[in-house]
Amino acid sequence: MTEGTVQENKSPVRKRADEIKPYRCKNLIVVLENPMDIKNIGTVIRNVNALGVEKTYIVDSRKSLPDDWEEMRERKSLSKTSVSAIKWSFVKRFDSTEECLKHLENNRFTSVVTSPHVKGKRNEVLHEADYTMPRLAVWFGNESRGISDEAVASSEFCVSIPMFGMIESLNLGTTTGIVLYEITKQRREYQEKYKRANRGPSVK
Repeated sequence: MTEGTVQENKSPVRKRADEIKPYRCKNLIVVLENPMDIKNIGTVIRNVNALGVEKTYIVDSRKSLPDDWEEMRERKSLSKTSVSAIKWSFVKRFDSTEECLKHLENNRFTSVVTSPHVKGKRNEVLHEADYTMPRLAVWFGNESRGISDEAVASSEFCVSIPMFGMIESLNLGTTTGIVLYEITKQRREYQEKYKRANRGPSVK
């Protein structure tokens, strides 16, 4: 069987998966810290999938979500609000911020937190920071309380979105979309540059 025949026999879903694979951002995780609204969770997972983020971690102290990803995928509330993105995006839940941080640290991930307020050890405007570290976890806080002091203390820096209106706040879905667009753009450019460097000079 030729390569062309194999390609023709692939389902549309498999073909799409093959097309987007080079654009996925490896070792990039979004962390939601105790989100309250199931609609917001679904919207974030949709953003994560659309922008090529590898995984979503959810700190779920209330234990409102199942531990098993397969079971989570069958939740109608998540499937509907994420427009079925939950079926194509890996999601892992944790009982506490401490547990999630320990897991990330054990796997050598650098954490950064997002907040409109000056809370981090170092504060960076979104488009001025560098997000090309080998393994990155981007934290988003609770809708009303924001990010926890525990997450801030373990972060490399705090990211803020520049805003110029009378109201300096955005909802969780909008915030994740804006922040992840910049981060994934940087990481895709870096991945492509790294791949070209490894290929060596082209032979003419």
